[in-house]
Amino acid sequence: MRTRMLGRTGIEVSAYCLGTMMFGQVGNPDQDDCVRIIHRALDAGINFVDTADVYSYGETEEIVGKALRGRRDDVVLATKVNGVMGQGHNRSGSSRRWIIAEVEHSLRRLQTDYIDLYQVHHPDPRTDIEETLSALTDLVRSGKVRNIGCSSMPASEIVEAHWASERRGFERFRSEQPPYSILNRGIEREVLPVCERYGMGTLVWSPLAMGLLTGRHRKGRPSDAHAARMHWVPRHMTDEHKLDAVEQLLPVAEKAGLSLTHMAMAFAVAHPAVTSAIIGPRTMAQLEDLIAGAGTVLDDDVLDRIDEIVPPGTDLGALDVSHVPPALTDPTLRRRPSGDRTAA
Repeated sequence: MRTRMLGRTGIEVSAYCLGTMMFGQVGNPDQDDCVRIIHRALDAGINFVDTADVYSYGETEEIVGKALRGRRDDVVLATKVNGVMGQGHNRSGSSRRWIIAEVEHSLRRLQTDYIDLYQVHHPDPRTDIEETLSALTDLVRSGKVRNIGCSSMPASEIVEAHWASERRGFERFRSEQPPYSILNRGIEREVLPVCERYGMGTLVWSPLAMGLLTGRHRKGRPSDAHAARMHWVPRHMTDEHKLDAVEQLLPVAEKAGLSLTHMAMAFAVAHPAVTSAIIGPRTMAQLEDLIAGAGTVLDDDVLDRIDEIVPPGTDLGALDVSHVPPALTDPTLRRRPSGDRTAA
């Protein structure tokens, strides 16, 4: 398993990061099996584990905590805060009130007294970035958190956060966790260059495009797992542009002597700004297949052909689960009141 430096933190992490979203009620409900999968990943050389408080509403963190007993010091452990955690107000977001409260819950579930990388799961337009950074800085200075990161942030907000940190003497975001795959390359335009400029590591999620780049979901030939994916990401699974691209990518992988899965994973870690690609196996068989391709390196001919099919910086279509800025979902944020429009 290859390793890279996590930005300029001095922390060495594996090029594959074990994502845990599929452990628990949402994916694999057998906790003992999930623990075995985590142990197998660690034995294979993966030392980077990413989770979140909101995964299965805390159950996933509990599974990770159970799996890391006796092995905690060998693992770079990342988790996230921001998602809705139960009924009532103020149980989500990036406010100081919630961050300070929720980190204690994550530490308890993870059975640890420190988190290596504590990440803001999504941008929170309701909260001043200085409020968020101030709370995270206090956690670093208390020793409960070693480094802080962000996820799904546009380049402009990453820059704003760094300016706020410099201006106020706060800890800086040391990593960003964006979506990235052959089918979704939009972060190549601004996010990855900005991360490089500020010395940030990147943990890219969905390198297999929610399963489309496994080769099991073909145009006009839905697989057994297709129904479940359709319930979760219907637009993504039926996007004609993406399905057409998959059909063009399959012969490229075959000519290179690779499975589409291995080619897609190798592509995700080929970019010099990418630190780790997050894998999200639900079963041991899925993990074994991903580990088998960990040493794959794509030559320029393959990368050139991929660029021809999906040009650099291109998103063939948004992921249903990607963060969408409020200005795109709330019409009132992009329309003047009707009286103003009439006067104009």
